[in-house]
Amino acid sequence: MVAAPGENLRVNGDRLWDMLMDMAKIGPGIAGGNNRQTLTDADGEGRHLFKRWCEAAGMTVGVDKMGTMFATRAGSDPDALPVYIGSHLDTQPTGGKFDGVLGVLAGLEVVRSMNDLGIKTKHPIVVTNWANEEGARFAPAMLASGVFAGIHTIDYAYARKDPEGKTYGDELKRIGWLGDEEVGARKMHAYFEYHIEQGPILEAEEKQIGVVTHCQGLWWLEFTLTGKEAHTGSTPMAMRVNAGLAFGRIMEKVQEIAMAEQPGAVAGVGQAFFTPNSRNVLPGKVVFTVDLRTPSQEKLDRMRAKIEAAATEVCEALGVGCAVEAVGHFDPVTFDPTLVGRVRGAAEKLGYSHMDIISGAGHDACWAAKLAPTTMIFCPCVDGLSHNEAEEISKDWAAAGCDVLFHAVVETAEIVE
Repeated sequence: MVAAPGENLRVNGDRLWDMLMDMAKIGPGIAGGNNRQTLTDADGEGRHLFKRWCEAAGMTVGVDKMGTMFATRAGSDPDALPVYIGSHLDTQPTGGKFDGVLGVLAGLEVVRSMNDLGIKTKHPIVVTNWANEEGARFAPAMLASGVFAGIHTIDYAYARKDPEGKTYGDELKRIGWLGDEEVGARKMHAYFEYHIEQGPILEAEEKQIGVVTHCQGLWWLEFTLTGKEAHTGSTPMAMRVNAGLAFGRIMEKVQEIAMAEQPGAVAGVGQAFFTPNSRNVLPGKVVFTVDLRTPSQEKLDRMRAKIEAAATEVCEALGVGCAVEAVGHFDPVTFDPTLVGRVRGAAEKLGYSHMDIISGAGHDACWAAKLAPTTMIFCPCVDGLSHNEAEEISKDWAAAGCDVLFHAVVETAEIVE
């Protein structure tokens, strides 16, 4: 018997947790987390497990030419556009068990719970595993959803290289997950994404649910500094063309520029490569990426301009060559007010404490928002720790957010008798 729309229905939190723990066995890290990077053998194995679970739940699984997986539960109206639930199964090299994975498997748990409760909907439900969300192996992040939304071309995506020079297109074929669907051919009625917060706010505020209203804009700026390789012991200080020194001064400028834009702006360097990377050779080349983010479009544009200008000034003073390439970008996103309201309403109906929150990290939802009404749901994570093998959440946190997802999705997909 189908429950009334206001009834206090819940998902199976134990089943969701068991799925999370089973997926975590694939691509284990070295310190309790996961290393299941995009298009590795471990990624392929995780995909096969997800597909088996979806098919066992009565869903049909399609794959597009970027390797994104779409598992569909049919609706009653063949002309009704689907409600999508999505996130990603790929991880950072030293990633946790929940980043991205929670959102995909919670989507599957929503479908399993609908099956258990005999709930039928007008709109189909599609649970999506977006390929290469992390961007750890192939920059930029959210690559497949970016192609889906028309931000990138598929040729651009296929040509992305990992640090070993392997291309996205070749590795997609190698692991056997090159699908036949045209990327972006699918249309959406709405899109939901459930994710760990990846920050400390919800836990500090003792809230179970983050109602995500906006997502920060982002630039990833890759700088290539060219100096002159020289012996560190025998080259006089005044005669050096030191790309490493330029790098250090630019890092300091990045900090200053971000601090001047407080509150609500962040920037930093998380990746750098020195060539030849020898202890007694001044680097002839330094390549590093500046990550800058803010929910303000005005600040985002201003910070990029200031950082690029400061880098040019530093390098000119030292005689170092400077080139910059934007390797990742999205503008700030405002999520759909109607869907945000449904998430907030579901949390209130279920009695979960909640608060509005802005996403500090980028998500596939940022690109989906260009195509259809979109929103996100956050659950807390211990100490705000993410992109780290020590990433942790509780079973109760996971289930609470999935309960909210369930109610918001079912309301949007429209129950039919």
